[in-house]
Amino acid sequence: MTIKTAIVTGAGTGVGKAIAKALLAQGFKVALVGRRKELIEAAAKEVDSSGSNVLAVSADIGDPVAVAALFEKVKAAWGRLDVLVNNAGVGAPAIPLEELTPEHWHAVVASNLSGAFFCTQQAFKMMKAQTPHGGRIINNGSVSATTPRPNSSPYTATKHAITGLTKATALDGRPFDIACGQIDIGNASTEMTQYIQAGALQADGSKKPEATIDAKHIADAVAYMANLPLSANVLTMTVMATQMPFVGRG
Repeated sequence: MTIKTAIVTGAGTGVGKAIAKALLAQGFKVALVGRRKELIEAAAKEVDSSGSNVLAVSADIGDPVAVAALFEKVKAAWGRLDVLVNNAGVGAPAIPLEELTPEHWHAVVASNLSGAFFCTQQAFKMMKAQTPHGGRIINNGSVSATTPRPNSSPYTATKHAITGLTKATALDGRPFDIACGQIDIGNASTEMTQYIQAGALQADGSKKPEATIDAKHIADAVAYMANLPLSANVLTMTVMATQMPFVGRG
């Protein structure tokens, strides 16, 4: 039986860990990737205590050399790659735009955009060369790409760019049976979004609690996308808390 394999970046916590768990439940072998070695190893042990179906890889995806090494590890272990989930992402401090430092900007771009691009490059190399060729790339976008929060320019700009990367990747991958789609998340409840339930800054300057949803719902949606035949693709999907102030004016 042919094994199904996946790489999930930013898999040490939150949405990424939930996605890894959901893919394992669907029969995938999963490489969990994150910058912090202890965290990613703990996550891998949590989602698969046997360790037989996971790889825990510590890597800075903003570094193309580290990304190439990551994909070589997956190739050596499993021989092929069926799904890449570009999930890793960070935000900058929620401060006025003019107070953000170049370091703030470059850190967000490296993680959210450059990292996704470098991983996509390596995935293309593997997916084109393997037999049978092809595979699927799923990018983590955000509703913030088109409806930003206040003081979020680096995050919003990179997530907007991810939409362009998704469409370009879907086009360039078409001749090689490489499908690419994007999931836009609205208020998944994770360590990063705890402040939302307490009170998030709104466009009018007020702070209001917002509804959130369990990250499992995001993971289930990604697992659905991952299991589609390569003849079908979800180009974009939005999974959001029904009661969040996203659709409409506030």
